[in-house]
Parts: sequence; structure tokens; C-alpha cells
Amino acid sequence: MSRLVWFRSDLRVTDNPALHYACDDQADVQAVFILCDQYVESHPIGPRKLWFIRESLKDLAVNLQKSGIELSLLRVAKAGDIPAKLMAFCKEMGIKSLYCNAEYPIDEIERDRKVKASCEGADIAFRRYHDRCLIPPGMLKTGQGSVYRVFTPFSKAWKEKIKSARLEAYLAPETGRGKKAKDATRAIDQCFARCDLRPAPDHWQPGENIAQRKLQEFCDNALLEYDEQRDTPAGPGTSRLSPYLSIGSLSPKQCYLAAAARVKGDWEKHSGVNTWINELIWREFYMHIAQAFPALSRHKPMQAYTDDFPWRYDKTLFQRWCNGETGIPIVDAAMRQLNNTGWMHNRLRMVTAMFLCKNLKIDWRWGERYFMEQLIDADFCANNGGWQWSASTGTDAAPYFRIMNPVSQSERHDPDGQFIRRYVSELAELNNKDVHTGRGAAAYCDPIVDLNRSRQEAIDLFKSLKSNEATANES
Repeated sequence: MSRLVWFRSDLRVTDNPALHYACDDQADVQAVFILCDQYVESHPIGPRKLWFIRESLKDLAVNLQKSGIELSLLRVAKAGDIPAKLMAFCKEMGIKSLYCNAEYPIDEIERDRKVKASCEGADIAFRRYHDRCLIPPGMLKTGQGSVYRVFTPFSKAWKEKIKSARLEAYLAPETGRGKKAKDATRAIDQCFARCDLRPAPDHWQPGENIAQRKLQEFCDNALLEYDEQRDTPAGPGTSRLSPYLSIGSLSPKQCYLAAAARVKGDWEKHSGVNTWINELIWREFYMHIAQAFPALSRHKPMQAYTDDFPWRYDKTLFQRWCNGETGIPIVDAAMRQLNNTGWMHNRLRMVTAMFLCKNLKIDWRWGERYFMEQLIDADFCANNGGWQWSASTGTDAAPYFRIMNPVSQSERHDPDGQFIRRYVSELAELNNKDVHTGRGAAAYCDPIVDLNRSRQEAIDLFKSLKSNEATANES
């Protein structure tokens, strides 16, 4: 009896529940990955992440090959083509059971529903597991039985639940357990042949073994000081594991277990470890939210009244922000880091997002999509949650009157301008005070907006919206 493991955002052989259960006996196991053109365009999946996925698939294929599991590649034009394509493949290969791990945005949920229905019609068992979250969506509820909308009580409930969980990473399948599998490298290259790829080997090294090594290095060298170092963009204080988590070369369970092991399990008493695990909880929080509120996957704000905010749709200003040519040094440095490396420091994601939404008053959805196009670690749930937090439109959002001042942020977290100078060469010769404003640099552009005036304008607009909402609710 043949079984098929359908890989999606779980490109690894260790701690992969779908693969583990498919290989729990001596049944013949095969593997497949489907590239959907519509998903590449609409989600979107940017050129760097596509390259990262392609190279990670090659690594996955080699690891599967050691266990006699062959990875096949399928390509479809539209998401609606996936069920029929899968069923044809299953029929050709004599598949009787399909195994996969869950994804939570609405497009993926609807896709899986259709595939499950097709499997039932073809007498194929459909098995789905959870690996994106340590605690799957739906398992944490408030005392009233509803989904948590605020992070702090969610995190408290998560931590309480995790204490009773017996977590253990699944081992990779045994080597040599099946027939000799073919090398999938050529098939992978052919599948991605028409894709716009942007290789970034100078900044990122794909692969499951690389991911596990980087996790261990972070736990050994930076985890204990994470709470003190994480907000410094010029330093190595963050883990940079997000690209591996986004495509599943690394699981959140592996991250949690490694971090807990670093302090012999007593992680809540170690501020650095506790702070980093809180970041893992934030990822899970946004996945729970995405599944519970599918409108978020349809470009809607969590707080409906904010859709009446008079967003600007100025393409010229937006392009200045995209290019890192705003005249605000820390914003420009962060955007150039993104454009050059496919990654941005987390604090600077908040700073640049707030600047776009609050100071320029440009629709947060424009920025959300640009980040998805550029980030090698792009993940819909985390990206959408972060943008809505910054725009004060989401669940547990920043209060509309709390607007980060980018100059103050750079003075606090990049005091000597090391990060700014790294990416904004026009400011390299300025002193440690002027580097935060760009004052005195002849080759640098003037600010495209007055920070103080635009901040107050945004506060007044949001205040008016809140007042109108309160009046409407009373009537």
C-alpha cells in the first residue's frame, strides 16, 4: 500500500509529523511538492524566497533519498487545479493514503478541504497533522469560549498549556528503508525554470542541516542575552532563523526544545530565553488569529472601523519608501537592508511600517504586499499581524496614538549610527548626532514628510474615527 507525503511549508525530514506517520511501518512512501503559479503571484512569493524554496527542496530531496523516498515535482497554473493534479498523480502511483501538515490562511484551508473531498471520492485516506504551531489553532480559548484577541492573555494560556505537553521531536525516517530513489535535482530545476529567482547565497544558506546548526549556534552564543541585544540592528543579537521557520526547514518545536534545553527546562526564569520564546508565541498567536478570522486573508482589517481611514495612494511617495529614499536615515537604512538582503531587523519592521502608515498615511496593505515580495522569511500570518499592529487596524494593535518616532528609535537602538552608515553610504562621514537626521549631508535627500506634524495629523484622524464609531454604536 503506497502512501504520499505532500510537502508544503514543512521542508524537512526531522520533526515532521506527516512524514513520521507515513513512515510508521514498512509501507512504500513517496513525496510530492506542488508549485502553484497563482500562489506565487497572489500571495505573493518573492524571487528570493522562491530561490530559497528551490534550494531547500534540493536539500530535502537528498535527505528523503537516504530513506528511499523519492520526491516528485508538480506545477499547476491555478490553485483550483491542485486537487485534480494530485488525484491524477495518486492514481498513477497507486497511492492509497495522503499525508500533509496543516496551513492556516484561508486559501490553504479551502485548498485542503477540496483535496480532502477529492480523496474521499477516490477512496484515498486523507491525513493532516499540525507542525506550524506547538499548540494548534482552536485549542486555546478564553473563559467565554472565544478566540484570544489580545496577546498577553494568549501567551499566559499558551505557557500554561505547554507545561503539561509532552513535547518530543520526531526522528527522521530510517535510512535505507525503501527502494533506491532517483535524484530529484533536475526535476526541481525544471519545475522552477520559468520562475523569477533571485539567488542570495551571500546572505542565506538553505537546508535543514544548516537551519539546525544555526539554531544551536544561536542557543549557545546569543540566546541568554537575547532580551538585551535583540533591539540593536547593527549587532548579531537576533537568531535570523525566520527564513527557515517560514518554509519549514526548521520547526517551532525544535526551536522551543533547543531553547528550553539551554537552561535545563526552566526557561521562564531566564529573561533572554523567555523573551525569545515569546517571539515564537507571537508567531503562533497570529496563526490562531488567521484561522479564526478568515477575512484577514481577504485584505480586511481586524478592526472594521479603520477601513474608513482616509489612506493615501500616492505612488511616488510609496516608491520613495520602497527605495529607501525618504530622507529619514533609519527608515532608509532599513529599507535598503530589505532590498539588498531580503531581510529586515524586527524592530525596524515596526519603525518602517509605522512611518508608512502613520506619517505618510499610505494604506498598510501596500506595505504588507511589498514586504511579502521582498522578504526571504515572508509568512502571511506574521506579516499581516505585524502590519496591522503597526497600522493600529489589527487585533492587539498598537494604540493609534502610539507612533514610533524613527529618529528617536535610531538614537536609542543605533546610537553610534553603525547600522545607518552600513546601508546609507551618503551619511558615512556624519557625526554620531547628525547621522540620525541626515543633517549636513549634501548628497542625501531632504525628508519627504514632517515627522511631528504628520504624527499629529494621524492621531487626529484616528481620534475622529474612534469618535464616529462610538457615536454609531450608541445609536
